[in-house]
Amino acid sequence: MNFGTIDIAIFIGYCLLIVAIGLLVSREKKGHKKDSKDYFLASKSLPWWAIGASLIASNISAEQFVGMQGSGFAMGLAISTYEWMAAATLILVGIFFLPVFLEKQIYTMPQFLEKRFDSRVRTSLAVFWLLLYVFVNLSSVLYLGALNLESILGIDFVTGMIGLAVFAVVYSLYGGLKAVAWTDVVQVIFLVIGGLFTAYLSLELVGEGDFIRGLTDLRKEAVDHFTMIFEKGEFMIPDGDGGKKDAYLDLPGLTVLFGGMWIANIGYWGFNQYITQRALAAKDIHHARNGLVFAGFLKLLMPLIVVIPGIAMYVLVTREGGSGEFTAAMTDSAKGIIKSDKAYPVLLNILPVGLKGLSFAALTAAIVSSLASMINSTATIFTMDIYRNYINKEASESKLVVTGRVVGVVALVLAMFTAPQLSSFDQVFQFIQDFSGYISPAVVAIFMMGIFWKRTTSNAALIVAVLAIPLAWAFGLIDDLPFLDRMGIVFCLLLFIMMGVSLMDKKPDPSKVVNINKPWLRYGMIGIIMATIGVPIYHGLGLLGWSYAIRGIITLAVMGAMLVSLLKFQTKTESAGESESMDDSWFELSGSFVTGTILICGILVALYWVFW
Repeated sequence: MNFGTIDIAIFIGYCLLIVAIGLLVSREKKGHKKDSKDYFLASKSLPWWAIGASLIASNISAEQFVGMQGSGFAMGLAISTYEWMAAATLILVGIFFLPVFLEKQIYTMPQFLEKRFDSRVRTSLAVFWLLLYVFVNLSSVLYLGALNLESILGIDFVTGMIGLAVFAVVYSLYGGLKAVAWTDVVQVIFLVIGGLFTAYLSLELVGEGDFIRGLTDLRKEAVDHFTMIFEKGEFMIPDGDGGKKDAYLDLPGLTVLFGGMWIANIGYWGFNQYITQRALAAKDIHHARNGLVFAGFLKLLMPLIVVIPGIAMYVLVTREGGSGEFTAAMTDSAKGIIKSDKAYPVLLNILPVGLKGLSFAALTAAIVSSLASMINSTATIFTMDIYRNYINKEASESKLVVTGRVVGVVALVLAMFTAPQLSSFDQVFQFIQDFSGYISPAVVAIFMMGIFWKRTTSNAALIVAVLAIPLAWAFGLIDDLPFLDRMGIVFCLLLFIMMGVSLMDKKPDPSKVVNINKPWLRYGMIGIIMATIGVPIYHGLGLLGWSYAIRGIITLAVMGAMLVSLLKFQTKTESAGESESMDDSWFELSGSFVTGTILICGILVALYWVFW
């Protein structure tokens, strides 16, 4: 990419602004020494708009900015279901889960597990998350970030990784979550403005200078790229090795609406440390909830930024008929095949002077904001759940802060060694979803049942945590089983195991159960569980070759049995009155939250109505 003086000035200005804000908010008042609450929870001072912005900045990284545009190139608008269903998930998190976490005054998700279960469950999940964050999340962000620096500016891959890591560390390591969250506000501004400009110009390019024509041409020339629900065998996409694979394996039909997609989204937005940590740092429950609503509206906008340009590049390449400027730029020189994840770098190269700098700043903002968030959350889990519990139980507040900083650097170094191994994947975004799916079913099962089914025991939670990866690996050996269906099936099995073990085990300690004095909340969550397990059970029975009718009958029977069990034993523990109920005020919904919820749900219905 040829950067003009204006481009360079914009990018340097962005970098200086981020570092300046990060260092400014990291300063402490005279006489005050930073403690763990300041470093890991931003002194619990974040307003709703900072929470919403930080949630999006932490979420939208290179895997979305680049990976989803690659998926947009390969399979089209259907990949937007991750963004749109996330908006609905944020609403559920605000209603059902967030009040419980804030009431418990926790620093980390594993810490809640010890409060509800025991230290064994806490440590098991802490280790799972640390491995996931370092070897999947951090490494993938570094890989895609460095890949794009190499593609756009010609910077050596390793040099690019080091540069991104250093940039993220400079402004975030000293100040902790406060520095990360407040710089995220600026990052999101660059991300949204730069992304919208890129989308606008990509459509102008398709329309040969006419934006409106570009929109209509996109729909006409990429009809198959505007389908939200895939049927089996309907649409083939690149497999990364020059061949084709069924898009159904990535987005299996109704599973994206009822099934595994909910497991992925609830696990990510509800129980993921580097996401929920922002809400845990809120001034109060109302700021936390409104922050989730704000993030939900931004998620509805994201496909325009991270998917549409990829579809536009598909149209431009298709028009060339196999040879041309765009086709050559999209081709991997080593493999001689078109690489989907090159869509965004190629598009950046053809932007006019001025917008290149803005768009590159947007991409960099997406990368370093996510790196900073993951660094801080990895450090939080290790420090609060491992170091303070097992290594130095008497650690001072200042020692905890120093440990967090050291862990952040170590995590980055480990991720840099892993990142180059991701080059064999055509769509790195799908790689992230696939491997995250190994632990998401267990995480969701443990948290949901732990919060809303008081009969759940510590032994049941521990067994589920241990079985999660072996079960996911075993079902992963089935070639024709989509990973979202795999997640749903494993989730169902883990639920049955958890219920069975819990009912055979002695009742949990009454002081540990979560007692919510709002029946509609508990029964509402049971309803969500029912809606989530139906499609996975049905698809799982299909692996046995049974007819549609038999599969339907068995699915309904299994769902009915689970519903009866959940309701029956929930009622028994309810009547015991053994534990103190949570204050009802935690679950009171403000007018702004309710209004935002209605608007988000209405927009989602309209979007799926149009693009079904």
